[in-house]
Amino acid sequence: MKNRIITGFAAMLLFVSCNHDEKILSSLADYNNSMEAKGYHFGDKLNLPKDVLENAESVTISFGDKETSSLVVDSKYFTLGDNAVTFNIKTKGGEILNQDATINVFAKNPEVKMNYTLVAEYPHDPKSFTEGFYIEGNTVYESVGQEGASKFMKYDLGSDVVIKEAKQPDTVFSEGISSLGNKIYQLTYKEKKGFIYDKTSFELIGEFAYPNVIGEGWGMTTDGKYLVVSDGTKNIYFLNPNDPSKMERFISVAGNSEVYDQINELEYHKGFIYSNVWHKNVILKINPVNGEVVGKFDLSQIADQYTKANSENVLNGIAFKGDNMVITGKNWPKIYEVAIK
Repeated sequence: MKNRIITGFAAMLLFVSCNHDEKILSSLADYNNSMEAKGYHFGDKLNLPKDVLENAESVTISFGDKETSSLVVDSKYFTLGDNAVTFNIKTKGGEILNQDATINVFAKNPEVKMNYTLVAEYPHDPKSFTEGFYIEGNTVYESVGQEGASKFMKYDLGSDVVIKEAKQPDTVFSEGISSLGNKIYQLTYKEKKGFIYDKTSFELIGEFAYPNVIGEGWGMTTDGKYLVVSDGTKNIYFLNPNDPSKMERFISVAGNSEVYDQINELEYHKGFIYSNVWHKNVILKINPVNGEVVGKFDLSQIADQYTKANSENVLNGIAFKGDNMVITGKNWPKIYEVAIK
């Protein structure tokens, strides 16, 4: 009889403990869900619920191979945008509780709504599935994707006559393009490598493997020192042009109230990175130091006519002609020049 009482008491304690643990995790989940849209800024503190703090001996937050016991949003651990984390709670009763969460970190300052005026239109080959695009003087350099049709070429803005082109193998899906010095660099979509060409002859002179952190090639530009690359995530990477397999640093992109992923075509102009977001008719103006979105263009007035006809005919070309921005998209029949107000 005595053994039965002890066993029953132990079962009751276990039941109470389990219920208590569930209450802690439920309270933490409610808090994290309520904060996902509101987000945080660097320097903010995570004000975890009393049910968690009063019953926890310790709380840590892990980020894959990193972990911190601080509840302050610190750039040593967090990046702008969405952060996948795990809360690790050691209760005063000795239990170890774990819960996954998403913590969104936003830029502190609101981005400026950027206005523009259409000033010119130019012809563009509607068969070109544009993946990379930049202008030097009046010469357009464009990378075209799709297996069996991948190439890059140059032509004069306003002309449909190709001056020179270089084709890639039929198995390759070409992506972003940029030039630095006497070399042209071109990304590939899923091959995890890029090509290097002589800028004058368009002769293939080398290849490079992507750094391990880059899964796919999307957009590319240069700030004059580094190759600046996107991979369809929220991140933008700065690669060493002498060894593009080496990543020097990266930034994560976010606005004041919105996180972004699928960062795509890139262009660097006067100290800022301009990027479109795949399947959105917007171009972001990004601070290359910290990834904060400082300005945002809504190009729906131009792009809607193409994306409504075919959802894959997205905005995907950004260049500059002086201080005017020049844009085009996948299979668009036109290139547009806009003056930024």
